[in-house]
Amino acid sequence: MTTLKIATYNIHKGFSQFNRRVVLHELRERLRELNADIVFLQEVQGEHALHGLEHANYPAGPQHEFLADEFWEHHAYGMNAVYDEGHHGNAILSRFPIVKTSNKDVSAHRFESRGLLHSEVLIAGQKVHCLCAHFGLFAKGRREQTGTLIKHVLSEIPADEPLLIAGDFNDWRNKLSLTLANELGVHDVFALQGGKPARSYPSRIPLFRLDRIYVRGFSVQHCDVHIGGKWQRLSDHAALSANLKKS
Repeated sequence: MTTLKIATYNIHKGFSQFNRRVVLHELRERLRELNADIVFLQEVQGEHALHGLEHANYPAGPQHEFLADEFWEHHAYGMNAVYDEGHHGNAILSRFPIVKTSNKDVSAHRFESRGLLHSEVLIAGQKVHCLCAHFGLFAKGRREQTGTLIKHVLSEIPADEPLLIAGDFNDWRNKLSLTLANELGVHDVFALQGGKPARSYPSRIPLFRLDRIYVRGFSVQHCDVHIGGKWQRLSDHAALSANLKKS
């Protein structure tokens, strides 16, 4: 393992902004064009009993399996929010074997169901820890979720093993990065490249820095925010990607 490309994307449950139409087929094409080795996804619909009846082009089966279809052989899903029609959560798609997965409930209160999906990916004999996160809308809850993330990493992941943490942190004031750097030794790829995390929301005209890719054990070769063009009519978030080199 010398280089690795990863991406993160809040896919808005497979619907366009304001839930006007199903965009899963376009979304799958865009993700494939990124050609990432590992993809971190948030707001992935694991099951919904009504969507298939209401939308003719809605795929059968879980969204992460539809998106992975033959392109990413390995995938993991962590169920966060459960309701009468189904459930949604985080997912990780990988070209490399996922040897172990766990999902941790990090919900701060009963009105927001949030999770932390941890997959161990084996790349050329080297274990890489991949954490896909979706944090809450309120500052107090995010502080609690940050504490839970730190405790999980310190207790479950050896300090000398490579670590990738990506997802939607709703951290528009950038309160999280310094804490994670001090406690876990991880750094945001866009901050490493340009000094600040990427603007990723709303996707049409990104103003807020909500999404992150944090790395430990890698250097950053290049990173991108994917907006405009064919990405324009998909999720309300922008996709982020990073080309990494093993340190």
